[in-house]
Amino acid sequence: MQTRAPLLVGRDAELTELTRALSGTRAGRGGSAFLVGEAGIGKSRLAAMTTGRAFDSGMRVLRGRGSTIGPMVPFRPLTEALLSLFRGGEPFDDNELGPYRPVLGRLIPEWGAGAPPQPVSLVVLAEAVLRLLSVAGRGRGCLLVLEDLHDADAETLAVVEYLTDNLDLQPIMLLATIRGEPGAALDLARASEQRRTGALLELRRLDRAQVRAMAASCLEVAGGEVADEVVQRLWVDSAGNPFIVEELLHGMVNNGLLVPSGDGWQVVGQLRTEVPAAVVRSIANRTDRLGPQGRMLLSVAAVLGHRFPLSVVRKVADIDDRGLLSHLHAGVAAQLVTPDEPAPDWYAFRHPLTAEALLSQLTPIDRAELSSKAADAVMELHPALPGHWCQLVATLRLDAGEDAAAGRLFAEAGRRALRDGAAGSAITLLDKAHRLLTRKLDTGIRADILESLLPALAEAGHFERAFQLAGKLADLDGDGLDARRRAALHTRLAKVAYLAGRPTDGAEQVAAARALLGSNAADEDTAPVDVVAAYLELDTPRPDRLTRAEELARRAVAAAERSEQPVVACEAWELLGIIAREHDITRAMDCLEKAKQLGEKHQLPMQRAYAMMRLAGIDWLSTSDIGSLERARQEALRIGAITMAYNADAIIALHTVLGGDFDLAAERIAACSESATRLQLSFDRPVRADGEGDPGRASGAAAGNGRRPGRVSAVGRGKVAGAAAFLRSGPGFLRFAGGEPGAGRPGAGAGADVGGGEPDDLSSGRSARAGPVAGRAGGPFRLGAAPSGDRDAGRRDAVEPALHRAGRGGVVRP
Repeated sequence: MQTRAPLLVGRDAELTELTRALSGTRAGRGGSAFLVGEAGIGKSRLAAMTTGRAFDSGMRVLRGRGSTIGPMVPFRPLTEALLSLFRGGEPFDDNELGPYRPVLGRLIPEWGAGAPPQPVSLVVLAEAVLRLLSVAGRGRGCLLVLEDLHDADAETLAVVEYLTDNLDLQPIMLLATIRGEPGAALDLARASEQRRTGALLELRRLDRAQVRAMAASCLEVAGGEVADEVVQRLWVDSAGNPFIVEELLHGMVNNGLLVPSGDGWQVVGQLRTEVPAAVVRSIANRTDRLGPQGRMLLSVAAVLGHRFPLSVVRKVADIDDRGLLSHLHAGVAAQLVTPDEPAPDWYAFRHPLTAEALLSQLTPIDRAELSSKAADAVMELHPALPGHWCQLVATLRLDAGEDAAAGRLFAEAGRRALRDGAAGSAITLLDKAHRLLTRKLDTGIRADILESLLPALAEAGHFERAFQLAGKLADLDGDGLDARRRAALHTRLAKVAYLAGRPTDGAEQVAAARALLGSNAADEDTAPVDVVAAYLELDTPRPDRLTRAEELARRAVAAAERSEQPVVACEAWELLGIIAREHDITRAMDCLEKAKQLGEKHQLPMQRAYAMMRLAGIDWLSTSDIGSLERARQEALRIGAITMAYNADAIIALHTVLGGDFDLAAERIAACSESATRLQLSFDRPVRADGEGDPGRASGAAAGNGRRPGRVSAVGRGKVAGAAAFLRSGPGFLRFAGGEPGAGRPGAGAGADVGGGEPDDLSSGRSARAGPVAGRAGGPFRLGAAPSGDRDAGRRDAVEPALHRAGRGGVVRP
């Protein structure tokens, strides 16, 4: 008898469709397919069969799966899949990835040394994964299998969604398995089907004839030789679930209710099974045969999750390696566990129902005790709780009833996720910590959580939720939290208000912070308040807003330098440079140069790159020289800031158009536009020259549509639109304005300057007004008058709006 059916039963149509998709992938027509159904329905079996056919046809196959260890493990399925590229021993040329290679250091440890020092956007990471898979599948096709996607984190789902939308012309097929339960993964699959970017294959339960065929396959007989009462019992009790059919049949044989004879399999006595208790009992019977210690080992493993590390099980069970391996081999023989492929020290239950069945047999007291012991063991083995260990121990502490300890660990895991750029996971973890830590004795920890949760919500664009937490600040005020901590929280909320484009709310939070700090506050407390207040001041409709913003920024610089807060100082110097740019280019460059030097001195590569790009933009506008832009672009590529590099590409493309080299311009625009479109970059976002968003502001539209503010560059369609429109208009009315600075002032001559506008026009998304651009020799580029006899003198009307939009996106005002 086979404990598992050697044949795939009832899935012929799905297998045919998947096989056809594999053929298309090898021909360069990729796509995605989602296998959806309840636990035990056969999703993994069908995926395994598809994987086998891909192997047989010579395709490269990468496999990963979601994990139930802890609440969230960002990118775990993708990391597991990509690591198989390096375990297979097949040659792989990663040089083709160019600047995307260091971005992938976030997923591939071997490339971690070159990873960007600060997290890149999920869109850029998804593009990096897409390019890696494309290179891996070139000439042979690549199959990416992600199992149990319902257990994946929000960041993994975001990458998967991006992949599904961009596989049609790639030699890549994505195959994912998802439980048919409400959740983000299922929503993603259904949305993909609606957009026709993926196929959703919903696996149905087996009918009676198919249950007979499965039983016959397991018993290695013809279908007609399976007793009708066996088929009836299997059909009724399993409800057509293939896993339960196999488990029930296995139980019948092991319990002596179905025995082999000369005339085939015979029923002995009365067949009595229950569902789902039958599965629990079957698993219990099999674990009982392993002995008390073997059963205890599997119970410890079940507490840890579907996958479990042997080191922790060994420590909790207090057993030597020989005894542990002996019991594990017995568990493998009993079809309960199996070695887990990614790491030799990990095992997994053959099916999630196995772990659930084992847990159902534990009393609440026993489960809490085992969970506490397992948490202690993990902390002894991994004191710093790196990676997913922190989340695992948090879950174990929660199962043990240790809410305070669990809350602290969830808070730490949330802070780590936020540092890694996984805002979705951070919010989930921090929310859980916030709910657990409600007692007054946890006031300081709750304040720590809010300090992390507020920027996480802002990063994800959940501004309303962030403002709802303002009431929590009042609770902390009454719980004895010291004034400095409360002021820091109000400052965080003020920055959220700035990002959300709500200056009035931001001003209220700044006032609250100042009231708590008093008139004799220390520099380390006042500097962050002043720099946020300075940015908020730019949104205040008063004639002296620039003067007030400059005063606040200078005060912030002085306090930040005295208290050694380089990030605050960089933000303040950059704002001073923006303000000065309108009336004193030299002064503006001095301010930005100071921000750049601070970034270099304190090893703040992103702040340094921001300043470099702004300096390069001023240099281009002043001299028409793109040398600084090229250097800024190279620096962006070096640190893995892909969108910042595209920003420079777009400006260089516009420069090429203005210089009259239309063939080269067409190539540059096409390359930049293709990448920008794929990355979904748009020009109607608040931006800064680095392509990562102005130091803070998000429009109301950004908040309303839930998109992440400041993470979407203006490089894309809007930025390239100006250059493309120039190119379409032809060279008839393009010329270089080589006269005095300001020669293009409205009413002063033949054209409109490329530049001008108030210092916050770009960040607010408002249209840049025409105005002078002070410059050195060479002067600014500008749009010249159409020459006499031009066959379409009115083409200027089509070009100037595109240039205007480009200015909003930051092309002409880096």
